[in-house]
Amino acid sequence: MEQQQLANAIRMLSIDAVQKANSGHPGAPLGMADMATVVWREFLKHNPADPGWINRDRFVLSNGHSSMLLYSLLHMTGYDVSIDDVKNFRQLHSKTPGHPEYGYTPGVETTSGPLGQGIANAVGMALAEKSLAAQFNRESLPVIDHFTYVVMGDGCLMEGISHEACSLAGTLKLGKLIALWDDNNISIDGHVDGWFSDDTPARFRAYGWHVIDNVDGHDSRQVAAALTQARSEQQKPTLICCKTTIGFGSPNKANSHDSHGSALGEDEVALVRETLGWPHAAFDIPADIYTHWDARAQGAAVQEQWQRLFDRYQARYPVEAAELLRRSEKKLPADWPERSQAYIRQLQDNPANLATRQASQKALNQFIQWIPELLGGSADLSPSNLTRHSAARDITPNDASGNYISYGVREFGMSAIMNGLALHGGFIPYGGTFLMFMEYARNAVRMAALMKIRTIFVYTHDSIGLGEDGPTHQPVEQLAALRLTPNMETWRGCDQVEAAVSWQQAIEREQGPSALIFTRQPLEQQPRSPRQLDDIAKGGYVLRDCDGAPELIIISSGSEMELAMYAAEELTQAGNRIRVVSMPCVERFEQQSAAWRESVLPWAVRKRLVIEASIDAYWRGYAGLDGKVLGMSSFGESAPASVLFRHFGFSKEHALTAARSLLA
Repeated sequence: MEQQQLANAIRMLSIDAVQKANSGHPGAPLGMADMATVVWREFLKHNPADPGWINRDRFVLSNGHSSMLLYSLLHMTGYDVSIDDVKNFRQLHSKTPGHPEYGYTPGVETTSGPLGQGIANAVGMALAEKSLAAQFNRESLPVIDHFTYVVMGDGCLMEGISHEACSLAGTLKLGKLIALWDDNNISIDGHVDGWFSDDTPARFRAYGWHVIDNVDGHDSRQVAAALTQARSEQQKPTLICCKTTIGFGSPNKANSHDSHGSALGEDEVALVRETLGWPHAAFDIPADIYTHWDARAQGAAVQEQWQRLFDRYQARYPVEAAELLRRSEKKLPADWPERSQAYIRQLQDNPANLATRQASQKALNQFIQWIPELLGGSADLSPSNLTRHSAARDITPNDASGNYISYGVREFGMSAIMNGLALHGGFIPYGGTFLMFMEYARNAVRMAALMKIRTIFVYTHDSIGLGEDGPTHQPVEQLAALRLTPNMETWRGCDQVEAAVSWQQAIEREQGPSALIFTRQPLEQQPRSPRQLDDIAKGGYVLRDCDGAPELIIISSGSEMELAMYAAEELTQAGNRIRVVSMPCVERFEQQSAAWRESVLPWAVRKRLVIEASIDAYWRGYAGLDGKVLGMSSFGESAPASVLFRHFGFSKEHALTAARSLLA
């Protein structure tokens, strides 16, 4: 069977599906089919019957708009993607959405819509492979030994995140990362010469990559030779520069942006069939072509060969084998619940007034002893974020066995690489920066939420309490943005105990990311009963109550809890009935039963005061028409933190005055 015919099957499935949907991107699948055919038929180690096999090669389609290329590959090689799934491209709830979506389609390793994030995810996957291999492999028993392949287009390389991630990949010598650049010189606006004239091979060589340029992406022998050369270079990631023609085979739309983002049209599809010598009807693939594409038998044999290797490993190193399996299955140690809860009780019984960033580091020092898969880092702010724990060992270019990553000033790249680490499996990644700089990483945070993966984003210096650095560094609206993100949980603890609970809950939360928000300034530890200690995990609970029905409920989180407790004490001494509700995680509170939410915030109590040094608009629904929000309605200023808190109304006197006004 000629390689060209096998590639043409991928081409025609792709453009037929786009045409049926009358929506999609036919040009890139037409152009990339040849090199994708070589990767998937000659190099990719995978088993369609077991898409979660831990030692499979990873394949990432970074230019995710060309999704039909991937769906065609998955269908032809034998994954659970039927011809009807292909026909349902871009239809509601289909396995073949407009861009590849993790969790929707067997074999899709990551959601790749926003350009550039796929290559960054792939860097995380390659880093995970290198680190797991360093931790678990033993002489002659390489149980973790696979490649990460990524296809990316001109748009991915224009996006700044590609610079962040690929620079770090070169520094860390991720030699089993192989990127194929679909160099077709076209983007939506047309030929890219006027806005993308970089010397891309020189750029990647400067990063420390192995670069193979001037490869004809339509010549399968050249592509195969380049991939063989790439796999032999284990000290550097490889970029293969493949010159291709977008819309290959389309007489009127090849080498044009006209083939990029819309169906070719029935007449042009017919011309493609004629040009490629493909006489078959839409979605009709001959049986012999299916046979040559089917990877199930070969995949099963490759996995079985690996299983025999793992059996020998398990017999010789049973403890390490059990640990690798536990981590790959995303299971926590059996004694984790008991140990973590005992630690939290110990904190409550031994009060300490700490900045919650210090409490976070304190918790990490303890939890890393029980959760070795925690893989941390910071975007050049380790001494400020306090993400470096007492057992931290840096991952270096020549030793990937550590548990800490210095990401450099790369907030977006760090966050997308963390997503790749989580997607690969074997690690629970966390990474820190200032809350304000979540904005640089916003889309990677959103992608973590969209994919419902366990990535932990650590954000310190959480308010105007940052002080003299001024409004450029003082977050105001960021908490609201995080809390409004579906599938995200945002924890802002008021003391060392709630800070530790936030870590506990983030570690336990398998289906979704968490944002942990910590202060720069020290906070008073609050008294709690054993029951209240258990209630923290519900996201919102009564921290201080009164006899009888409350006249006023004060709701707060984080550093402002001290103001709420002060006001409650003063008003209680004056004869008022005041309840204080701690709300460390609004999203978790909203998931509780209606009965629990009513027990904490009874609807009948309409007088409510919310105190939080973030944008006030978010809290107005909780305050209600009869309540008030003591929050921010502007950006901050540059001054010492104590001055700023008083200036913007976050003082004991302001809190008490606001509470009294509601009782008047």
